[in-house]
Amino acid sequence: MMQEIFMTKEKTQEDIDVLEQEVNQHEIVLFNDDVNTFEFVINSLIDICDHTLEQAEQCTFLVHYKGKCAVKTGEYDSLKSPCTQLLNLGLSAEIV
Repeated sequence: MMQEIFMTKEKTQEDIDVLEQEVNQHEIVLFNDDVNTFEFVINSLIDICDHTLEQAEQCTFLVHYKGKCAVKTGEYDSLKSPCTQLLNLGLSAEIV
């Protein structure tokens, strides 16, 4: 019985830890535009968001066909700089 209580308490703490991590997670969302080329967007995602070529291509196609795509996830403070860099390149992005 004591072991069950300990395991339940431990599991509850794990759930709380996961929820706290999820709450602190934000995303950079990249939006479609009619200005930038596929190649430019792909290269920007590789350079700024550390995407592989395949990741960058997939995100670029999602942005084109769906209108937007989350391109990077993390804590808000760690996303400010890459989001600003994307904006400075003329891409449309925001942290959500």
